[in-house]
Amino acid sequence: MVSSPFPAGQAAASGTRGGGEAATATWQLDLPNEAATQRLAEVLCEELKAGDLVTLSGDLGAGKTTFARSLIRTLAGDAGLEVPSPTFTLMQLYDTACPPVVHADFYRLGGADELTDLGWEEACEGALVLVEWPQKAEEALSPDRLDIAFHLLPHEHPGRRRIVMTGYGRFAPRLFRLRAIRTLLDAAGWGDAERRHIQGDASYREYERLIRPDGATAVLMISPPRPPGPVLRGIKPYPIAAKLALTVHPFVAVDKGLRALGFSAPDIYAADLDTGLLLLEDLGSEPVIADGSPIPERYREATLLLAKLHGTTLPDVLPVADGIDHVIPPYDLEALLTEVELIIDWYAPHIGGKALSAVARAQFNTLWTRLLADVVTAPSTWTLRDFHSPNLIWLPERQGLARLGLLDFQDAVLGHPAYDLAALLQDARVTVPAELELSLLGAYARARQGQDPDFDVGGFAAAYAVLAAQRGTKLFGTFARLAKRDGKSIYLNHLPRLRTYLVRNLAHPVLSDLRLWYETHLPALVADT
Repeated sequence: MVSSPFPAGQAAASGTRGGGEAATATWQLDLPNEAATQRLAEVLCEELKAGDLVTLSGDLGAGKTTFARSLIRTLAGDAGLEVPSPTFTLMQLYDTACPPVVHADFYRLGGADELTDLGWEEACEGALVLVEWPQKAEEALSPDRLDIAFHLLPHEHPGRRRIVMTGYGRFAPRLFRLRAIRTLLDAAGWGDAERRHIQGDASYREYERLIRPDGATAVLMISPPRPPGPVLRGIKPYPIAAKLALTVHPFVAVDKGLRALGFSAPDIYAADLDTGLLLLEDLGSEPVIADGSPIPERYREATLLLAKLHGTTLPDVLPVADGIDHVIPPYDLEALLTEVELIIDWYAPHIGGKALSAVARAQFNTLWTRLLADVVTAPSTWTLRDFHSPNLIWLPERQGLARLGLLDFQDAVLGHPAYDLAALLQDARVTVPAELELSLLGAYARARQGQDPDFDVGGFAAAYAVLAAQRGTKLFGTFARLAKRDGKSIYLNHLPRLRTYLVRNLAHPVLSDLRLWYETHLPALVADT
């Protein structure tokens, strides 16, 4: 457990430089004593990983070895570990679990060529490398590194040190982010919390659980603004066409909107909107599934939550902060077609075994355009978009629909109410039996009819089949892309489940032409088993 190493009122400066030079970020701290230097080492352990290079420079006797010793002991989980100065041995190796550490001192090094005799490259492979006096062999070191310069302040208290951290190359944005995280946590009163990584899903976002010394917990969401990416087929980048969030603004807006309606979205304790950091209420981890299967009572509550949400008149503009609003985008034909085309772009060539022709693509788009025409013109509601088991937390201590904790709604759009129900009842991560799906569809319809006697059950059922097929088709492409582009082949394990759902949906008469297209161009997805 570490407390904040940053004295109250201490100014920190950061900046970046681009152009022809490698980007840099800097962070300056004045630390009052050796204990503060040790705490800084503990904090940096939260950021450092295998393959990182940290160079330690500055005044003789300013604390470089003290810092390195604290960092190594923290990584080893052993406050009494013997960590001698490597001045005479040149290099010390530590078999810490995550990661191993190489601690080197180049002060007595005659030149970079001497590193070969030390077995430098072999020792550093897969390790965190700490180098004191790096200027003695600068040419042998990676340009992507964190430099920590230690300076004595002789005219102030003798124990006081000025630390200037500079991130070079790929380390620059990491240092900038770390500074922003520490600033946010300190200001919110969470500077003394331990940070633990939370295993994520397919998202680019990162999450950490924070644990204070008193046992209180919170969740840190790290979601930096992301670029739109390359243009898709000469039209728009995929995130723009598919109406995906590029900043945390949509999450904050929808979170506030859900909480105002009495739903259990996490409270936002603190936010850095520009950097993309949110300090959130920890809703826990109790799922709505057990032993890999839905818990029917909890799925029923989730179904009724959707019915209540969909029966409520909702705004399409939500506040983010003073002077900042978020306009919820429409889940329009462009977005829906962009998503289904993923199956042609990624699944067909990489999993299905063949690229489809331009004619097949044109037929596919024509079919979907016709099928989605009624969907995109129907009355819309907030569509949270990933309303399924990984994003639902059971909160038994709360009452009614508030027992459902809601996560991961930053990509919310204005869409047909059937979409989120299909995401839940045809959960891509968990097999929902057809009997349970049908039962919960009935529960939803009855709840909606209780709100509106004119609720069109038949029309909703047709839209449900269309949007369930649309989501499944998208996910075939999404999971293939995750496997091929990102190396996350584990997502291919969900394809048999998606295939079962797709066959179930294509049995609806409204999708007969689409089923014929699948039988012609991707027959393995709809073949009888």
